Amino acid sequence: NHRRKHDSDNNQQWILDKQDLLRDRQEDLTNLPEEEYQKIHIFFCGVIQAVGEQLKLRQQVIATATVYFKRFYSKYSFRTIDPLLMGPTCVFLASKVEEFGVISNSRLITACQTVIKNKFSYAFNQEFPYRINHVLECEFYLLEMMDCCLVVYHPYRPLTSYVQDMGQEDTVLPLAWRIVNDSYRTDVCLLYPPFMIALAALHMACVILQKDAKHWFAELSVDMEKVLEITRVVLRLYDLWKQYDERKEILSLLNKMPKARVAQPGQSQGSSSDGKQQGSQGGSQK
Repeated sequence: NHRRKHDSDNNQQWILDKQDLLRDRQEDLTNLPEEEYQKIHIFFCGVIQAVGEQLKLRQQVIATATVYFKRFYSKYSFRTIDPLLMGPTCVFLASKVEEFGVISNSRLITACQTVIKNKFSYAFNQEFPYRINHVLECEFYLLEMMDCCLVVYHPYRPLTSYVQDMGQEDTVLPLAWRIVNDSYRTDVCLLYPPFMIALAALHMACVILQKDAKHWFAELSVDMEKVLEITRVVLRLYDLWKQYDERKEILSLLNKMPKARVAQPGQSQGSSSDGKQQGSQGGSQK
């Protein structure tokens, strides 16, 4: 199947090296310690999740939107485009790519307004500031950066077949599935292929539920060291969550976040006024 092969090659170029990722984030990490940077990502993944749920999207569509978001900010600073605009734009694009059916412009903006007002008023002291023209412009930059790699493979499908092979659908699947959902709050979707994330989630679920799966894992021809690396990242997320009070901390974190410079009215035609910084950072100068 040629298309599949092409898609998986495209996805291969999106498995990043940890050192490259840290290097590309250097601009933001000079302003924010890595843990604070991660907390901002966790927060905006939560915004994407809430907007997706408000629009009644499947979890897979929300996961695709989250990957788009993470891929964009793996290459660019928060200063390039306001994440509050990029998040909903990723949801908008993912719903089209996942063939969920296009969300109407007004429904998208209404969902964002509702979610920001009802769920995130502790983080934003104003209503959702963007309109559909901002989303469409932002989508253009997102598409340009994604380089046509719009199909995203997720751990859900390999996870389901592993669990069936193990014969543990009823017991292990719900917990492993939740762990995969949680993994999108970390960088593992940028650093490892989906089948490995599925195995790590499955391994964690078996340990937590005290299912002896040693023999099953031993028969896999898989680099278990990598699976355990993923496990450690997810466990660090759980440690972070235990001592992180988002409602108390997020305002000061968002204040420290590098801001997209907003062009002043009356500037030259090349600049825009919607949270997009022109120039080399945004890749908008061809």
